[in-house]
Amino acid sequence: MPVSSQDIPIPAAPSAGPGAPVFWLRVALDVPLHGLFDYRSDVKAAVGARVIVPFGTRQLVGVVVGHPATPALEPEQLRDVVMVLDDTDPLPEDWLRLASFAARYYQRPLGEVILPALPAGLRKVSAYLGKRAAGGPVRRMDRRAASKSAAVPADQPPRLNAEQADAAAAIGALQEHRTVLLHGVTGSGKTEVYLHAAQQVLARGRQVLFMVPEINLTPQFELSLRARLSAVAGPRALAVMHSGLSDGERLQAWIGVQRGEARVLLGTRLSVFAPMPELGLIVVDEEHDVSYKQQDGLRYSARDLAVWRGRDRNIPVVLGSATPSLETWNHAERGHYLRFTLGKRAKAAEPPAVRLVDTRRLALQQGFSPQLLEAMESRLQLGQQSLVFLNRRGYAPVLNCGSCGWVSQCPRCTAYTVMHRGGGRFNSLQCHHCGYQARVPRACPDCGDQDLKPMGRGTQRVEEYLAERFPQARIARIDADSTRLKGSAAALFAKVHAGEVDILVGTQMVAKGHDFANLGLVGVLNADAMLFAQDFRAPERLFAQLMQVAGRAGRHEAGGEVIIQTDYPDQPVYQALVRHDYHGFARYGLAEREAVGLPPFAHQALLTAEARELRMSLEFLARARDLPAADREAYPEADAITLYDPVPLRVVRVANIERAQLLVESRNRPALQRFLAQWAAALPDLARELRIRYNLEVDPLEI
Repeated sequence: MPVSSQDIPIPAAPSAGPGAPVFWLRVALDVPLHGLFDYRSDVKAAVGARVIVPFGTRQLVGVVVGHPATPALEPEQLRDVVMVLDDTDPLPEDWLRLASFAARYYQRPLGEVILPALPAGLRKVSAYLGKRAAGGPVRRMDRRAASKSAAVPADQPPRLNAEQADAAAAIGALQEHRTVLLHGVTGSGKTEVYLHAAQQVLARGRQVLFMVPEINLTPQFELSLRARLSAVAGPRALAVMHSGLSDGERLQAWIGVQRGEARVLLGTRLSVFAPMPELGLIVVDEEHDVSYKQQDGLRYSARDLAVWRGRDRNIPVVLGSATPSLETWNHAERGHYLRFTLGKRAKAAEPPAVRLVDTRRLALQQGFSPQLLEAMESRLQLGQQSLVFLNRRGYAPVLNCGSCGWVSQCPRCTAYTVMHRGGGRFNSLQCHHCGYQARVPRACPDCGDQDLKPMGRGTQRVEEYLAERFPQARIARIDADSTRLKGSAAALFAKVHAGEVDILVGTQMVAKGHDFANLGLVGVLNADAMLFAQDFRAPERLFAQLMQVAGRAGRHEAGGEVIIQTDYPDQPVYQALVRHDYHGFARYGLAEREAVGLPPFAHQALLTAEARELRMSLEFLARARDLPAADREAYPEADAITLYDPVPLRVVRVANIERAQLLVESRNRPALQRFLAQWAAALPDLARELRIRYNLEVDPLEI
């Protein structure tokens, strides 16, 4: 077994002989402390090189970021570097510039950006020290870095229509930085534009980065890339990078692109940090998707970093979406981004017809209107598939006692536990916030009544009802529960593509990016829940989600249909969907935000505090809010900043930790950044005093 870093004895500092050279190295470490750390070395390791250094009683892998002429401490106080690692090339200058920008913009220590971005094998001390180490993980890989996936035979590309051809030619010809918005209706063939542009870039000897928002989109995209780009890039020149891979697989992809052996990289948000020395094009598919925003640690937007990286490298960046974020659309409207529009579907003549079913006076059967059930029956008779979309997994959102009113509440969170059917095992109550699980009680814990009933419905309950209603149909459910095992999502989607499924029940996992050839109907349940969410971005997300899932219908044949059940058919979001009118929705949404000073017409940061008691979280935030007023000279930008009052989060308690937040806002982004840099430096001392955990997030997507 490899030894852990805690078990490795720290060697005594080597004594340099008379006249031996001594070098000072400034090192970034992944520790919760601001600043960098100086060490002594008898080797002048290059900037970007990895080193093993002592830190307290441990040893850590760090990255050299400078060679100070004079160390920050007295020379006799410095400790010696344990080992300089040379199994990979040093991190390149442009990569370090990207990491430095991310650290400054998102207000994080540089080491907390650099080290987590590396594959695990390159930042584990145990990979290099100890009896079983064999010269590091890269050498153990025998330096074979290119993808081992089997080559896919090249296919015949479809003929581009005029809109596609114009966009592909223009993007492929770009040899300097421009950010391009490729706005195409669902099914318009954006992927074909990406592929044609990539072929031109690869032919010039450059690398291409393709980014997708979610893991389950990578298999389908990977097949397209292999089939279409192998002739230019080589049959094994594609690397794939996402969090579902093993440490070894991710390391293999990283080394492949760093050495230039892999010419194309397909990845999720973490791939924006991949070192690509000959990068010539970045494509961000479904650029609006919230999955591009990291929600812990360094809370970065991979889309925004991709745009910055393109500007820094002077290369084009393509942002593709049928429903661009309002921030991106605003940039295009103002001429900051070049825009190409694909207004027609590439295969079917017309987009699917969207029909709103007013459910206020209807008798629903397990949440289904008669209109939706009739439409599903018709599609079964035609031999076509149907998709039922419900963004709520589990069997039922809550379990209820009709006698006393008891509801299933998580003991650790201010949230309900969701009832899940266990198949061959027991039924359970699960908290989707903290992971708490318990058996479904036989009787009410409060009054003893045994008549406990599920309230509402999730994907499991919908699947159960449809199996009873359509016993002849083959039904599959795709959600986070049915795809827990590695490879299970790909297997389920393969069954759908192979025609082995008649009715698909799914959450947002099925809403985007998938090209279902025989899907004729999409039915949407419980969409109204997002209409009245507290977050001002909720209408935008609802419109994007429904437009994306609606776009799965009728992609290969005309006559696709979308049925949305709602109690509020007159809502502007739904009316814009019926007209397939993104332009109108965006115009309305931007005007509304500009009137009240919300992003993209203002810039925000969010300070979140966590403590055992809510009052402690609120006290920390209140004192943080008052810091600028107490020292006006230290905060010269304070007049351009609005600090709102601290408030509890909607779900206050998660895993027995109570949370609150404070919103910071300014119409001037540079002023906000200067303020945050000063403010963030004062927060650690305040947090230690009050024993509070906190997080400062720049450009938050959820408030």
